[in-house]
Amino acid sequence: MNEHTSALRQTQSVCPECLRRVDAVYRLEADGRISLSKHCPQHGDFHATVWRQGEGLPDFSDWITERIPAHPRQPGHAADKGCPYDCGLCPDHAQHTCTGLLEVTQRCNMACPVCYAAARNDRGGDLPLDETLARLRGLRSVSGACNVQFSGGEPTLYEDLPQCVAAARELGFGLVQINSNGLRLAEEEGYARRLKEAGLDSVYLQWDGLDDAVFRALRGRDCLDFKKGALRRCAEAGLGVVLVCTLVGGVNDGMTGELLRWAVRQGPTVRGLHFQPAASFGRVPWTLAESPRLTLPDLMLALERQSDGMVRARHFHAPSCEHSLCSFSAVYAREGDGLSAEPAGAVCCGGDARRDNAEGARRSRAFVAGHWGSPDAAAPGADDFSRFLSASGADRRFTVSAMAFQDALSFDVERVRGCCIHVVAGPGRLIPFCAYNLTSRGGQALYRGRE
Repeated sequence: MNEHTSALRQTQSVCPECLRRVDAVYRLEADGRISLSKHCPQHGDFHATVWRQGEGLPDFSDWITERIPAHPRQPGHAADKGCPYDCGLCPDHAQHTCTGLLEVTQRCNMACPVCYAAARNDRGGDLPLDETLARLRGLRSVSGACNVQFSGGEPTLYEDLPQCVAAARELGFGLVQINSNGLRLAEEEGYARRLKEAGLDSVYLQWDGLDDAVFRALRGRDCLDFKKGALRRCAEAGLGVVLVCTLVGGVNDGMTGELLRWAVRQGPTVRGLHFQPAASFGRVPWTLAESPRLTLPDLMLALERQSDGMVRARHFHAPSCEHSLCSFSAVYAREGDGLSAEPAGAVCCGGDARRDNAEGARRSRAFVAGHWGSPDAAAPGADDFSRFLSASGADRRFTVSAMAFQDALSFDVERVRGCCIHVVAGPGRLIPFCAYNLTSRGGQALYRGRE
C-alpha cells in the first residue's frame, strides 16, 4: 500500500479493458480525494477519483449508510455468473425498481457529441408497438406501480408515443415521464398538449446551460432558443418539467449557480434542477483515461459557491433509494425568485427510509410521482409521508439533485446491486442503468445492443 493512502472500504469492480470482475478498494489519498483502485491480472492497475472531502464537504464514510436489501419480487434471471453478469434482475439484486426506463427508439433528431445511448440521426431502431406494450405490461407485473420513463434516442420521434403514454397511464404507473431534448416539443404546436391529454405527467428536459457555446460543445448546435420554446409548450400544456444538466469539467461546471437561479425563476412549471456529471460510456469526445471527472462533492461545493450560499453542501442528503454514493438531493421551498434558507423536505428521506431499501424505494417513488405529477390531494388512507407531499404542493417545492453514473473506471458492484433505475430490456427483464450502459475502453458493451 502507498504510504500516503489508507484503505477505507473493500468492494469489487470490473477491468476497464476486458470487463472481468476484479477486487477493488476505496482509498483515502493524502489530498483528501477518495479513489477507487483495482488490479486486473492481465491489464494492470486502474484508479479513478470518486469522492472528495474537507472544506465542509461530507465525509466519505459518514455518507455511506448500510442498508437492508430489498430483493426482486419476481427475479428475471438466475444468479449464475455473479454481479454484474446476471442482470435480469437476478435474485441477489438489492433494490426494487423506482423508475423503469423504456427506450422506444434509437433514432434521434440531434447528434450530440455526448450521448450515453450513442443515438444516431437515421432510420430504424424503433421498437414495434406490440413489443413496447409487452415491455410495459412486463414492467408492471414485476415492479408494480413504479414510475416509468420513455427514453431513446429521442422518444418524441416514436410516432406511437401518445398511445404508449396512454397505455402506461391505464396500467397504473405512479408517474409517466419522457426524457427529451425538446426539439419536437418546441417545433410542433399541440404536441405537448397531445401527450398531456394521453396521460403524460412530466418531461425530463435536457438543459446544459444558458449559453449556446455550452450547447455547441455538448450538443453540436445552438439549442437555447428551441429549449425555451419547449419549456413554453410544456407550461401551456400543464406538464411538470425537471431540467437535466449534463455536467462536464471545463465546459459548464462554472455555470451551476447561474443555471440554478434561472431554473428557480421558471416555477411552477420547472419543479427542479438535476445534474448528471458526465460518465464515459456511449458517445463522448474523450478517452476513458482522459475523462473529465467531477465528483458529487465537487458539485456540492460548486453549487454553494456559485449560488452565493442559496444552497449549501450541508443541505444535501444521501439517497433513500439507490446506493449512497450514487446521488444527492435537497428539497427547498420557493420564496419569490429564490429558495428557502434551509431545505423544506428533509423529512422525505429520513428515519427508516435511509436504512431499509424497500421503505426507501417506496418513499422515493412517492416523492417523485407526487412532485412531478403534482397531485391535488393525498389519497384516502394516506400515511404521514403522503400527507406531507400533499400539503407542500409541487408549485411550492423545488428540488436540487445530482446522480453520478458509473463507467468502467468507477464501476462498483455494490453500487450497481443497489440500483433502482432499471432499463426495460424485454418483457419482465430489467437491467440496472449503469450495467446496461457499461462499455470497455475499447467499446465492448456488457449489455447494450447485446441483450
